[in-house]
Amino acid sequence: MRAPLLIILVAALTLGGCASVRESRLNPFNWFGGATEERVTETPRQVVVTDPRGLVDEVVDMSVDRAPGGAIVHATGRPSRQGYWEADLVPLSSRPDENGVLVFDFRVAPPPGPTRIGTAPSREVTAAAFLTDQALQGVRAVVVRGARNQRRATR
Repeated sequence: MRAPLLIILVAALTLGGCASVRESRLNPFNWFGGATEERVTETPRQVVVTDPRGLVDEVVDMSVDRAPGGAIVHATGRPSRQGYWEADLVPLSSRPDENGVLVFDFRVAPPPGPTRIGTAPSREVTAAAFLTDQALQGVRAVVVRGARNQRRATR
């Protein structure tokens, strides 16, 4: 009777100590914080665009989640009306800039004809991109840009 009770007590105390790792920077799930919204106040620099799709009107949610071999950048955007499709996160460059920021444009293809505006949830589109551990070297923040705002997740 004492042996099982002793094993349960030791297991409970050992697992109780794991709670401090949850908030630790050693935990890979804490490497990127929650996304914050930033309003776009200036016109973006003129860049040669090879992708004919436009930027999504507004980025409403963004997260960077750890995955085996790297991280997955998830973003949800809200176009101005229903019917937008072929959503992608298009990186501006393959490397972070001098400040360690990796920037993605949230691009969507417009509907072929007129569509309803619809409710906000019915207009939402989601896109994701995988970043390898090598691509994450030197990255301090990930930014997803839309036409009216951008969201940033920092380490």
